[in-house]
Amino acid sequence: MKDNVVADKSYALALKIVKLSLSFKKNKNEFELSRQILKSGTSIAANIEEAVGGQSEKDFLAKIGIAYKECRETIFWLKLLRDSDLIDNQEAANLMLDLDELLKIIGSIKKTMTLKLYPNS
Repeated sequence: MKDNVVADKSYALALKIVKLSLSFKKNKNEFELSRQILKSGTSIAANIEEAVGGQSEKDFLAKIGIAYKECRETIFWLKLLRDSDLIDNQEAANLMLDLDELLKIIGSIKKTMTLKLYPNS
């Protein structure tokens, strides 16, 4: 199977988010915010995987667009956790670096594909 940088990076992030969510449930008894970041953080990788298996270029673009939005949502939840002092600043910073990198990669893919499919827009 061919390497796919964005799929690999989004999967690695999903694993980190799962571990973060589990640590909240175990140590802080915080369930709602941990559930929210778990849903959005793992959805990035799931939508990337769906995009890779898309039936058409438009399907690919739609799934990439969803992954982009889920990445932005995950950034929101991470900031909220950090600013509520529910997550260590260093751990938040490390996750934020991963999210920023993914956001740039996914955004670039989205822009390139949009220009390919809709050159006059």
